[in-house]
Amino acid sequence: MGQTLKCISPIDGSVYAERDTLSQDTAFAATDRARAAQTAWAARPLAERTELVMAGVAAVGAMNDEIVPELAHMMGRPVRFGGEFGGFNERASHMASIAEEALADIEVGEDATFKRYIKHVPHGVVLVVAPWNYPYMTAINTVAPALIAGNTVVLKHATQTLLVGERMAAAFHSAGVPEDVFQNVFLDHDTTSELIAKKAFNFVNFTGSVGGGKAMERAAAGTFTGVGTELGGKDPGYVMEDADLDAAVDTLIDGAMFNSGQCCCGIERIYVHESQYDAFLAKAIAIVKGYNLGNPLEEATTIGPMANVRFAQEVRDQIAEAVEAGAVAHIDTMAEDDGGAYLTPQILTNVTHDMRVMQDESFGPVVGIMKVSSDEEAIELMNDSQFGLTASLWTQDVDRAQAVGDQIETGTVFMNRADYLDPGLCWTGCKDTGRGGGLSVIGFHNLTRPKSYHLKKVTS
Repeated sequence: MGQTLKCISPIDGSVYAERDTLSQDTAFAATDRARAAQTAWAARPLAERTELVMAGVAAVGAMNDEIVPELAHMMGRPVRFGGEFGGFNERASHMASIAEEALADIEVGEDATFKRYIKHVPHGVVLVVAPWNYPYMTAINTVAPALIAGNTVVLKHATQTLLVGERMAAAFHSAGVPEDVFQNVFLDHDTTSELIAKKAFNFVNFTGSVGGGKAMERAAAGTFTGVGTELGGKDPGYVMEDADLDAAVDTLIDGAMFNSGQCCCGIERIYVHESQYDAFLAKAIAIVKGYNLGNPLEEATTIGPMANVRFAQEVRDQIAEAVEAGAVAHIDTMAEDDGGAYLTPQILTNVTHDMRVMQDESFGPVVGIMKVSSDEEAIELMNDSQFGLTASLWTQDVDRAQAVGDQIETGTVFMNRADYLDPGLCWTGCKDTGRGGGLSVIGFHNLTRPKSYHLKKVTS
């Protein structure tokens, strides 16, 4: 018996959309169709696959006027920010532009006797399990390069953004991508695990919680199915004594609060050199006090509700525990804070790493700020985390940023920017943030397998 998935809108708690999950038999039939379609899809010229994928991307863009309010209803992002198509298109376009070079054979050597090379061969059927916080951009990170590389793709989206997969599939099908090549499915957890355990997929890419990542790896145990994961984060910012203070405050606080703090690489803790600390804090408080918490469908709203009451409660609990332990909260409760999904963004000082708000992923509009006196102290604090996605360093000295960056346990080091995914670089993490890597040349390599050719021309 299937389940019914319900998207509860954070705007008013109403059911915005619901879909029935597939039975196991129907789900296996879908993956069988994907497998059957993969050989013919991979046999198409690379340029043709790329053109069809980019036509699908453009078709998503044509839906943007409908998508933006739909996202506000599903996960609470204010309509004033215009959706995700800019990043969605940027990432897909970059992967399309590098596909020919990234997927080209690696020539090892050829002479009169031997021809040797390595091909990049598609895995086969790729499962993409995408999250709700940036539902289009996170999905396209894998969907576009996987299809371009010759895989077929099965997309399972988060219940909170239930309609995104349908939108993407409809757009890509309208552009000419065959229906069995790119499928959107609604699955419960047990069916998903069963599909993975029975080798219905050749590769799984999961973005979500640490617990979800562990479940994916458990399901794949013993199957030798590759699993790529991007899981939790507790990304730090470090403001050095020579930093451009205004730029640092603007960028780091935006990185902490944008999308109601629900960003994979959002800034969750900030370390400021003692010489800049007081000025940084004053500017940060002024910025956050200027936010307009409210209904995301209204143009005046600059920070909307969190996607789910449960997520907001976790942030409230972390803040309350920190304050009880001696932290100072600098933002008074806003009138629109309803004790539910609408949550006052918060800045905390007098925090320590004994507090959950500085250790556990918050994934909400709260940031702790600590004073430091040296690079060594900042490095020790930045590394005092189970996670490692990005770190944001603020200085005028590139050499210093590189030296500090070399000592930070993280997937990406930013200097004088934060909360951005450059598709030319590998998007990756370490520790409990997961393993693998998306986008860039490496993203293509992770969505294919190497196949070596050792061809002897002369036998006598």
